[in-house]
Amino acid sequence: MANSLFDQLKKSGLVDDNKAKKVKQEKHKQLKQQKGKKAKPLEESKRLALQAQAENAARDRELNRQRDAAAAREAFGAQIKQMVEMNRIDTGDGTVTYNFNDAGKVQRIYVTELHQKQLAGGRLAIVKLADGYHLVPAAVAARIAQRDASYLIVCNDTSQEMRDEADPYADYQIPDDLMW
Repeated sequence: MANSLFDQLKKSGLVDDNKAKKVKQEKHKQLKQQKGKKAKPLEESKRLALQAQAENAARDRELNRQRDAAAAREAFGAQIKQMVEMNRIDTGDGTVTYNFNDAGKVQRIYVTELHQKQLAGGRLAIVKLADGYHLVPAAVAARIAQRDASYLIVCNDTSQEMRDEADPYADYQIPDDLMW
């Protein structure tokens, strides 16, 4: 019984050499295909690893962008604070109240009559810092608005271009320095 199954089938006449070669070739092809299928999971794992690496890189880029934006906001805040401290106008013993709107609430600041006229005329502006409201020249207010407009509270524009030609009350000036 040392004969293999193939030898036994050959002796009995059920299988000839040509059929045996075809069977061997098919078996060999199946083995190759199975090896190829085993290689595909490796390729799949590589693809997943590359995808995870790309996702990590995208997340890192987004975190870096957010960190840079936060650093830029902080730098702008420091620049604005420095500009306000260097250019703020002391109101001294202001006797006139200037009312303005800040976040839906009416606020007031005490200024002199000259400062009130300059605020109404657009030559001065009111800027809000953490410690309160400050008067600054309009040129400084424009530079602050370029960096972060949320610090700017009042900056009156005196341009006459905004007039509506069809406005029947265009000839009547409304003073900005009305007392409430």
